[in-house]
This record gives sequence, C-alpha cells and structure tokens, in this order.
Amino acid sequence: MDEIVLKVDDLHVSFPHDGEYIEAVKGVTFEVSRGTTLGIVGESGSGKSVTSLAIMGLLPKTAHISGSWTDLHGRVSMIFQEPMTSLNPVQRCGKQVEEMLLAHEKVSRQEARQRTIQLFEEVMLPRPEKIYRSYPHEISGGQKQRVMIAMALICHPDLLIADEPTTALDVTVQKTIIDLLRSLQQKYHMGIIFITHDLGVIAQIADNVAVMYHGEIVEHGPAQQVLHHPQHPYTKGLLACRPPLDSRPRRLLTVKDFLDMENGELKNENYLGAAAMNVTDDTTVLLRVRDLDVTYALETSVFGKVKKELKAVDGLSFDIYRGETLGLVGESGCGKSTLGRAILQLVEHSSGTIEYDGRSLDQLTSAETKALRRKMQIVFQDPYSSLNPRITIGEAIAEPLKVHRASNTRLSVKEKVLTLMQQVGLEPDWYNRYPHEFSGGQRQRVCIARALILQPELVICDESVSALDVSVQAQVLNLLNELKEQYGYTYLFITHDLSVVKYLSDRILVMQQGRIVEQGPADEIFTHPQHPYTQRLLAAIPRV
Repeated sequence: MDEIVLKVDDLHVSFPHDGEYIEAVKGVTFEVSRGTTLGIVGESGSGKSVTSLAIMGLLPKTAHISGSWTDLHGRVSMIFQEPMTSLNPVQRCGKQVEEMLLAHEKVSRQEARQRTIQLFEEVMLPRPEKIYRSYPHEISGGQKQRVMIAMALICHPDLLIADEPTTALDVTVQKTIIDLLRSLQQKYHMGIIFITHDLGVIAQIADNVAVMYHGEIVEHGPAQQVLHHPQHPYTKGLLACRPPLDSRPRRLLTVKDFLDMENGELKNENYLGAAAMNVTDDTTVLLRVRDLDVTYALETSVFGKVKKELKAVDGLSFDIYRGETLGLVGESGCGKSTLGRAILQLVEHSSGTIEYDGRSLDQLTSAETKALRRKMQIVFQDPYSSLNPRITIGEAIAEPLKVHRASNTRLSVKEKVLTLMQQVGLEPDWYNRYPHEFSGGQRQRVCIARALILQPELVICDESVSALDVSVQAQVLNLLNELKEQYGYTYLFITHDLSVVKYLSDRILVMQQGRIVEQGPADEIFTHPQHPYTQRLLAAIPRV
C-alpha cells in the first residue's frame, strides 16, 4: 500500500462578496498516494484551482477556510497554467529555478547551478546551458512549461500540483509534457494532482478522477470507471461535448443538455444523429493567395541592414471558396497567425499576392482598403485582452459601426447591437456591463458579435476557442455554425486542435514551418493522412 501524501477532509472555502460570504468549495474530500495521480476535472469556476491554492496556503487572508488536510511542511510544489505570466520576464530562466533551491536548501551557488542544468536535461530541454542563460521570451511555450516543471521539482517534492499545465499547448507538446510528468513521477515516486477541464488529457495521466461542479465533487473513482462508465450527468456532459473524431454530428452536445435531461433522456433531438457537413457548392474563389512570403528581421546592423531574418510564411498558395470553412492547423510557430494577419493587411508580406474577390490587395487605395476591412474581420484567441476593460460590451460591439460610419443615428447603432447580442446568446440587459463581469465564453461571444456587426463576408478565427473549457467551446462552435448557416459567412479557422478543426471545417490546410505540407477535405485528411507531420499530429490527440 503506497503512503498517502495528501488527505483532504471536508474542505470548505468562502470569499467575501457584498457583505456576505460566497462558498466556492463545499465539503471536498479526497486523498493522493505516493506514485499515483489524481485528476481533478471541471469547468472554470468549479472550484478546482481554489482547492489547490487552499492546500498550498496561497489564498488571500480574506478567504474563510475550514476542514483539514495533511501538513506537507513545504514538501509540495505547483505548476501554474500560464508559464509566461508565472516566470519573471526580466530574470534568466536558470536563475529563477536556482532561486527556489537557494531559498529552501543550504547549497552553494555553483552547486545550485549544476543541479539546475542537470534538471533541465531531465525535463528534456534542448541546449540546457543556453536555456539556463535565456530569458522567458526567448524560448517557446513548451520550453517555458518545462522550465516551470524544473522549478517545481528542484527541491524533490512529495506532491506536485499541476494546474492546467497543458491547456493552451499544441497537441504534440501537450503529449510530451504529459509523458515527461509520468516519467518524472516514476523516478521520484511523488504524488500528482493534475487539474484540467479536458477529460481526454485526464485519460492519459490519471489513476483516479474527481469531477468538480459548483464547488463539489460530484463523481470520484478510478479513472477507467469514471471515464468509461460515468454516473453523474455533468460527467457525461463533459465527455460528450468534445468534438468526436469518428463522426460529424450536426451540433455538439453541451453540458447543459445532460443537466437538463428528463428521466435520463436528452430533450433536444437536434443534437442527436450524425449529419455530414454541408460543403459549399459555390466554386467562386473569395480569397486567392499565391506564392506568399512573410519575412521578419531577427538581427540588423547599426545602419539598419538586415543581418538575419526569419521566413514565417514561405511560398504559400491556396484558395478560399465563398461560403466554406477552411481549417488551418499546425503547431505554434508554424506561421498560422502570421498568415491570418497578412490576409488582413495587419502585417506586410514580402512577396507574393493576395486577391480578394478578384482584386489584388496591393493595388488598392487607402480608401478602398478601409472599405475592404468591413468585409474581412477577425476573432482573436484571448477575449479578455481583445476587449477594452474601460468600455461596456455594448460600446465594444458598436465600435466598428462608428469607425466605419455604418449607422446614421445612435438609436440605430444600439438597435443593431441589441439584435446581434441576442443572436450570439447574450442578454440585452447586459449592454452596459463591462468585460470583467463575464465568463471567458461570454467574452468570446462579445468578440464574435463585434466581428460580425459589420456583416462581413470573411471571418478569420485565430485560435478563438483554444483557451475555453470544452463545454463552452462546444457552445461557441455551435454558434459559429449557426451563424454561418444563417448568414453565409466564409471562415478561415486557425487552430492547433485537430478535433475542433475536423468538426468545423470543409477543407483543411496543414502547416509546418511556414509551408503547407498537406491539404484536402477534412474527413479525408483525418481518415488517410499522407504527410508524416499530419500523422504525428493525429497520433498526439488525447483520447478517452
């Protein structure tokens, strides 16, 4: 019997709000043994992170905490979700890891440096000594997460808490991080709490699973039992709302469908039964890209001459047909987002041509370019940073109308905004609320409404669902499909998530290092991938 490294009993956590305490965690009980992994799964706001922060002693003093848990005496470490905000941007990576060792153990700086570089090798960082001297912005997202793992392991903890450590990572990087954590767990025989909203990820790493909903554990047991024989409607909903890889349902199921079940039966039959995607019959080319290059200067001389450059987009050629959804998939750094920004003229291309509706964008006047911007809009990845925190969501949605002078009166602007808010699932009386008053999914709906207010022809979705809970993601994907059917939008859907791109897209382009390595109908790419890179991406998708 493995030693129990953490036992939590009847944990309650409340926070003050408007003169009263709101309970965020309600009587949570679980335990973690050495050498095993407990997966805690649930949506944002379910209480997952609050539970871990209470164990770590990191909650504010205003929080009211009751219950009991094992006193770990500093033998617990934590990996946070976003490594870029967790790492000090003005301190070298190696020094940040060393700092942990020097604070907790009596070692010399030379020994601390040696142990840090050795651990960088263990977490499979390339060129450990170079990364030791690098700043966080100089390394990739996956490498930053490995630095965070090294920081958490430098003092050999008995318990490692990993809070959404793979959420925004590419599937291939995500798989290597999970494999790395499992191998390190075996080496150091530590317990792990792995927090996520993705049951596909949980299936790859967890021995036991606790499902949290509204601050409570609603289902708890061995991973295989919970994942393959779920009992609670909420667990069933989380499992069902991820886009399936072997079928193409007309709409994705959501958690709400399962919570609203009557006598164990789903009420909304529109979600049931598979239906092939309505691939557009229109062969009109809306956007034509030929031999497109986008180059960035990495190093210049004192006289401004480019000494070293990076070709982010390398000779791309493709068409987007009117009314279709074209999926663009690839790992971070492959040039996907740069391509999207080049199409919108937000970054300059160094060579090649982009034609919209038969007209070359290079030959347009400034007035014609501004008019064209009404027809092409973008939805960015992070809805919070995309919105001005100082203006209401109503004003944010109305802003494009005012910039392009698309409405004559203040009243007509508000009427258009309120109509569109209802269409994207936002309540009209939320018009005067601010972005911080909404959830991530609601904020993304605001961004979608802002992109659609001018009734564009082409909408570029740049990783617009990658940071959302799987349940919220399903709602947003359903919304995008509904709006496409209703208004005939054309989408360029950029993502690193292959299950999402398969569900939404008619055709798929696969990008690697600035080039298109494979393209074709979505179902064909998934059924018969030809390029080794595509095959590797598909093999890395987490499956329950």
